[in-house]
Amino acid sequence: MIQQAFEMLGLTPRETQLYQTLLKLGPSSIRDIAEHSGINRGTAYESLKQLQSKGIVSYFPKGKRRLFTAENPDILLNLAEEKRNRLDKTIENLKNTIIPNLHQQQPDYHQTNVRYYEGDDGIEWVLRDILNVVSQQDHKEYCVFSSKPIRPFLYRPFPNYTKQRVKLGINVKVIALGDGGEEAQLSERKWIKTEGSVDASYIAIYPPKCAIISLASNNFPSAVVLESKDIAKAQQIIFDTLWKML
Repeated sequence: MIQQAFEMLGLTPRETQLYQTLLKLGPSSIRDIAEHSGINRGTAYESLKQLQSKGIVSYFPKGKRRLFTAENPDILLNLAEEKRNRLDKTIENLKNTIIPNLHQQQPDYHQTNVRYYEGDDGIEWVLRDILNVVSQQDHKEYCVFSSKPIRPFLYRPFPNYTKQRVKLGINVKVIALGDGGEEAQLSERKWIKTEGSVDASYIAIYPPKCAIISLASNNFPSAVVLESKDIAKAQQIIFDTLWKML
């Protein structure tokens, strides 16, 4: 735990060892430091110079010798705060300048990112992705086409999905294919009547993504997630048009 903290401050294990040795010894010559730390004099001297540049170690002359001394351990907190301030400034620069500039360097075309998921774990990932993406948008709403056969398997890996959705203040519009489907908070539902059986399917539209979930043999669920503003926009237009007609 101690070494991990020192590493996060930018100190190597050798530098940490030398600093702790100096704390115990007090002002010491390079010969004494090397002897008590078990590090040869040349290596110890180079590392002490690095510690000095970081403000953790200082030295003063005594006769013909140079004595090194460790700064008060409180200096470590100052280093951590300085590092945090630099990191905060870097994050702001990334948000406001660097990342926007990098986006401008990208070619002016939209590439569709396609990902495949299988099994209950995969379906849970997709459902969580829907919540994560929509919860970060100003208009917290997504749309769904859903058939009755998929419903018993859809929320099996994520039984409290609806509660999480409501907790996040996310609305959903559902066009149900065939009968069934329960009313829920922050949910609107319309139905399309069908003749005969309907295949298990679930299509979620949550720009810039669309997720398609279906069942293979033995009710094994699988999903495809398409990340494309163009595809999501087209699917949204289809959904909105159909929604107004029902």
